[in-house]
Amino acid sequence: MNEGVLYPSKDPIAKLRQEMKLRGLSQKTVKSYAQYISQCLSFANRGPLEIRTVDVRAFLEHLADRGCSPSTLNTAYSALRFYFGTILHRGFFTGIPRAKKAHALPVVLSKNEVRQMIGIMDNPKHRCMLQLLYGTGMRVGELVRLRMGDVDFERGLIIVKYGKGAKDRLVMLPAAVHATLVNQRRLKTLNDFLFTNGRGGRLTEKTIQKVVQQAARKACVEKVVTPHTLRHSFATHLLEQGTDIRYVQELLGHSSVKTTQIYTHVTSTHIAHLASPLDV
Repeated sequence: MNEGVLYPSKDPIAKLRQEMKLRGLSQKTVKSYAQYISQCLSFANRGPLEIRTVDVRAFLEHLADRGCSPSTLNTAYSALRFYFGTILHRGFFTGIPRAKKAHALPVVLSKNEVRQMIGIMDNPKHRCMLQLLYGTGMRVGELVRLRMGDVDFERGLIIVKYGKGAKDRLVMLPAAVHATLVNQRRLKTLNDFLFTNGRGGRLTEKTIQKVVQQAARKACVEKVVTPHTLRHSFATHLLEQGTDIRYVQELLGHSSVKTTQIYTHVTSTHIAHLASPLDV
């Protein structure tokens, strides 16, 4: 194969981007992988073909020393393994272990806390964002990509397109937002993003994160709240209502039910009815 055709640039990161594009990986993943590979090459002060096992290990140790989480370390590990192993066919990763994941329980809001956050928002658009994040379990990245045509009013469903793993799925259309979205349908075309900025462009994830944090602050919620907290709360509350975990898995877009099972550890249905020995 003519390497000049496959890789039009001598830039090592350009090679990475092209390979990831061919595999249909998301721009977010491409950006993250490129960042870690650039940092590793700079840290080692070596070219891609000169870098050694000891350099990669030292870079990962450097990230750990900076206080990076196991999740971040494993993302960096995956990026380096993909680049040096899959693209450059350098098989020196057998001696480098992955970071052990921390099994912290997700932060979950009570139903009352969610209601307070939604109710305190005066801006209808911001209120609708919160309602959809909690009412459907969508990820923030999925919400910003949501288009008017993805809402199926007849069936009471929302089509979440290009979710994690580039997989589409269906979620429920909450009755609480139905009227708001019907009004939006009169103002938008099917291809328009549901949530836009003042210039008509797509909102950023950061903007929605700020809206969620503002709502939590105004509602005096004393937990660290992010858009993903509303997703955690959606899943936990469904399980507490008795929803089958397989349905919850499907709504969240998890490829394995094992990922969904984390929420069984934070449901309070049974624990709330137990009496502490101190109170007996």
